[in-house]
Amino acid sequence: MKYKFATAINCIDGRVQKPIIEFVINRFKVDYVDMVTEPGPDRVLSENKSTDIIESIKRCVSLSVERNSSTNIIIAGHHDCKANPVDKEEHCRQIKESVNKIKEWNLKIDVYGAWIGEDWKAVLL
Repeated sequence: MKYKFATAINCIDGRVQKPIIEFVINRFKVDYVDMVTEPGPDRVLSENKSTDIIESIKRCVSLSVERNSSTNIIIAGHHDCKANPVDKEEHCRQIKESVNKIKEWNLKIDVYGAWIGEDWKAVLL
């Protein structure tokens, strides 16, 4: 049996792992979600300053796409992020910029942004 995968780029915060995994499985009809975690990844990708961290994220995402045939990439930001303590509007701006940055990697799969709010539920942006 061949399993279907998606890839989530998410914060390391333990509160957001389960919400994004459940959301991605239900929304994209996949069996598993490969997790690439980094503190405040929406800030890291949108600022485009920490090239070593960005290259690490890109390497992990590329591995997921190549080896597990991941069908979608989701970059998430969340409420009450300790590594990126900005308001929801700024997170959403950063997430949208991150989506565009990831699309530049030319991995030839769809890229989406998601927000995890105060209720710990994820929604697409």
